[in-house]
Amino acid sequence: MNIMLFHSTYGLRPAVRDAADRLRAAGHEVWTPDLFEGRTFDTVEDGMAFNDEIGKDELLKRAILAAAPYSERGLVYAGFSLGASIAQTLALGDEKARGLLLLHGTSDIAENASVDELPVQLHVAEPDPFETDDWLSAWYLQMGRTGADVEVYRYPGAGHLYTDPELPDYDAEAAEATWRVALGFLDSL
Repeated sequence: MNIMLFHSTYGLRPAVRDAADRLRAAGHEVWTPDLFEGRTFDTVEDGMAFNDEIGKDELLKRAILAAAPYSERGLVYAGFSLGASIAQTLALGDEKARGLLLLHGTSDIAENASVDELPVQLHVAEPDPFETDDWLSAWYLQMGRTGADVEVYRYPGAGHLYTDPELPDYDAEAAEATWRVALGFLDSL
């Protein structure tokens, strides 16, 4: 698979590069665009402030420009938290998208969004302050209405960004379970 992997609000940190290496070791081609142009952050608050400074439209523009040279190949869009929301937006707008792998995040769905059985897999903590149960229920129903084929995996007791070993949210067991399921998902596409 050709995978476009977007970083979280922390920026393009080692955990994202490590994830890309894990995916490459499984035989996938992976790109990790740096939407923050070299900036990384130690706290979610600093990252969110920078994200707000750049603005959603500019981040989406950067993501689209990063993906455009590869989209003809049929990309799997993937991302962590903020990067997952960006990946979701791009996948729902790319008729050649092969799949969508969401790690720790989702996004609003345009009312007119429509896909043809796009495989979608979401991995999220339970509970997650950024992905509440009510939000996820509504998101799941809306994704189904778009025509997506959605699987959701919840990880009780894990922190929001539980796959990043450098963050306090890290949960080794949940992270390994996530990667095992996600790699199986990618192999099925």
